[in-house]
Amino acid sequence: MARLKELYTKEVAPALFKELKYKNRMEVPKLEKIVVNMGLGEAIQNIKILDSAVEELAMITGQRPVVTKARKSIATFKLRKGMSIGCMVTLRSEIMYEFLDRLVNVAIPRIRDFRGIPPKSFDGRGNFSMGVNEHYIFPEIDYDKIDKVKGMNVTIVTTAKTDDEARKLLLLMGVPFRT
Repeated sequence: MARLKELYTKEVAPALFKELKYKNRMEVPKLEKIVVNMGLGEAIQNIKILDSAVEELAMITGQRPVVTKARKSIATFKLRKGMSIGCMVTLRSEIMYEFLDRLVNVAIPRIRDFRGIPPKSFDGRGNFSMGVNEHYIFPEIDYDKIDKVKGMNVTIVTTAKTDDEARKLLLLMGVPFRT
């Protein structure tokens, strides 16, 4: 069992059950999925950037990403409908907990001048999104072999009904929010 999943079942879920005074254990919020997205506008001119991004995202997450395509044409950006412009991965169950563990305990502390994640990135329904500017903060990426620094969006989807419930869940899971 993943270390973070074990922490959730033994400590986080009982603490949330007591603190938020739920009537049923099934009401306790939990992680549903984590979506990691890498949007690459430069892939319009240079398709090789997309190939390297797919490989690097696969190394980071441990799962092969899906190449995303443009939904509509935008003439100003020389973008045509159906062009490949990014990649994304949806993580669930064990892989999700492993990724969150590595993100919180290994990658985030490697960010320069890190003072905490801004706690205002909740969407109103208990989901949390954050941006990572440099993908090389993950130890799986060899800094000498990257051709371009890429950013990524990480969305943590929970079953919480409100932002406060989700914030408490993520705090107990170890996500370092700014105070």
